[in-house]
Amino acid sequence: MKRGILFFITFIFCLLIFTACGGKTDNKTGEVKKDTLIIAQGSDAKTLDPYSSNDSASTRVTMQIFDPLMKLDKNANPIPCLAESWERPDGNTIIFHIKKGVKFHNGDEMKASDVKFSLERALSSPIMHEVVKGISSVELIDDYTVKVTTEKPMAAILNNLSHDNIVVLSEKLTKEAGDSFGRNPVGTGPYKFVSWESGDRITLEAFPDYWRGEAPVKNVVFRNIVEETNRTIGLETGELDIIYDVSIMDKNKIRGDKNFTLIEAPQARTEYLGFNLKKTPFNNPKVREAISYAIDQKAIIDTVYLGSAEAATSIIGTQISGHVDVEKFTQNIEKAKELLKEAGYENGFKTKIWTSDQPVRRDIAVILQDQLKQVGIDVTIEILEWGAYLDGTARGDHEMFLLGWTTVTRDPDYGVYQLVSTNSQGSAGNRTFYSNQKVDELLMAGKTELDPVKRNEIYKEIQEIIRKDIPMYMMVYPMQAVATQKNVKGFKLGTAHSFEIYEVSIEQ
Repeated sequence: MKRGILFFITFIFCLLIFTACGGKTDNKTGEVKKDTLIIAQGSDAKTLDPYSSNDSASTRVTMQIFDPLMKLDKNANPIPCLAESWERPDGNTIIFHIKKGVKFHNGDEMKASDVKFSLERALSSPIMHEVVKGISSVELIDDYTVKVTTEKPMAAILNNLSHDNIVVLSEKLTKEAGDSFGRNPVGTGPYKFVSWESGDRITLEAFPDYWRGEAPVKNVVFRNIVEETNRTIGLETGELDIIYDVSIMDKNKIRGDKNFTLIEAPQARTEYLGFNLKKTPFNNPKVREAISYAIDQKAIIDTVYLGSAEAATSIIGTQISGHVDVEKFTQNIEKAKELLKEAGYENGFKTKIWTSDQPVRRDIAVILQDQLKQVGIDVTIEILEWGAYLDGTARGDHEMFLLGWTTVTRDPDYGVYQLVSTNSQGSAGNRTFYSNQKVDELLMAGKTELDPVKRNEIYKEIQEIIRKDIPMYMMVYPMQAVATQKNVKGFKLGTAHSFEIYEVSIEQ
C-alpha cells in the first residue's frame, strides 16, 4: 500500500515538473503536449527597442514582437507585411496603404499615425538613421494611408524599409514607456513580451489576436548560453529545442544523429578584423596593409570554420547585388615586415585586439595573435561581454576588433554605407572611424542612382577604394547553421542572421 502511494506521489511530481517545463495536458487524450519552444543563442539581447540596437542577439527576439511595413522574399524583392500595398507616383514619393484591423498587443488598432511615428523615430535614431536617411517627410493621408517623400530618388528605399529593425511601434505606448520601452516592448508581432531575466532568458507568449493568425507554439523562450558546446549539450539532453550558431566542431555529430535536424545555408554576412583609424599606429595605411599581408585566411577557414566559410574578397559578399571580387591579400610575411619597416615599426609594436565572448571569434583572435607575432606584432586579446563590446567599439575605445556585418536588406547601400560612411561612425556601424570624401560622394551617388548598371559601377569603384584604404581586413563569408529537435517543424533559414519563429511548430 505504501509503495503504491509513493509511486503515485512520484508520478504526480514528475508530471508537474514536465508541465512546468513547457507542457500542457490534452483534456481528451490525457497526454502532455509540449507548448513551449526553447531557443538558445550565444549572447543576451542588449535591448528590445528595435531602434536602439542593431545587433543579432537583440533582433532575433524583437522580430518576433514587431512587424515591419514589408519583408524581403528569397530573391530580395520587397513583399507586403503591415503595408498591404504601395505605389510610386514619382521617383521621390511612395504611398503606403496600411492593413486594417491590425492590433498591438494591448488591443489598440494600428493606424497610419503609428507608421508615421515609427519612421520619424527611425530618422532620429543614432542606430537606424542611416537606413532611412533621405526621407524628407512622412504625411498622413488618412487613418490607413501614409505618404513618404524623399529628398532625392532612393534606389534602396523599399529594401531599407524591409529591414528587421524598421518596425511599426505604437506611438501612445512607446511615449508612455519612455526609456523603459526597451525592457517592456509592445508590438504587432506574433509574440508578445512576458519577461526578461537579464543574462539568462527572455520569455514570449503567442498573441492570440495576431493579424496572420495565432502562432502554432504558445510560448517561446530565448536562452542566453554563451558556450557553443553547452548549447549542443542542451539539445542532446532535450533541454533545448533550437540552437543558433551551431559549433563548427559539433556539426557532424548533430548531422549524424537521427534525433536532430541540422540546417545550413550561406548568409549575407562578412566577418572582418577592424582597425581604429583614430589611433596610432592604425592611422598609418602601411601598418594596416602589413597586417593584411600577415594574415592567412585559409588557416582561419580550415581551423575555426572547418571549411564552412568562404574567403572574403570584398566588403560585401556574393549574396549582395553589386558584389565584385577585388584583389585579394595572400599571406606574405616578408612583404608584411617590409611594410612595417617603411611605416617606422621595424621591430613591430604591442597592441590589443578586442573580441566579444563568442567562441568562434575568440578562436579567430588566437590565430591572428599567432600570425601577427610572425611579423613582430605582439597582440593581447581582450574578451568583452557583448553589450560592453558594442558600447566600447561605438565610442572608439578599441585598437583592433573582430566583428561581422549582415546586409539584412540584401542591397549594397546598407552593406557598404553603414560600415564606411563618415556619417555612420560609431554605433551606426562604422566602428573603424574611416572617412574618405570620395567614398562618401560615391555612396550618396549609389543611393540615388536608379539605373542598375550605373549603380553597380558605383559600388564597384567603392569596393576597389576600400581594398586600397583597408579600414578593415575582410576575413570570411561564413555559412550559418541552426540545429533543431527532430519534432520541430517549419524552421527556415534566410540570408540574414535573424530568424522568424511564427511558422515553427512542435510535432506531438
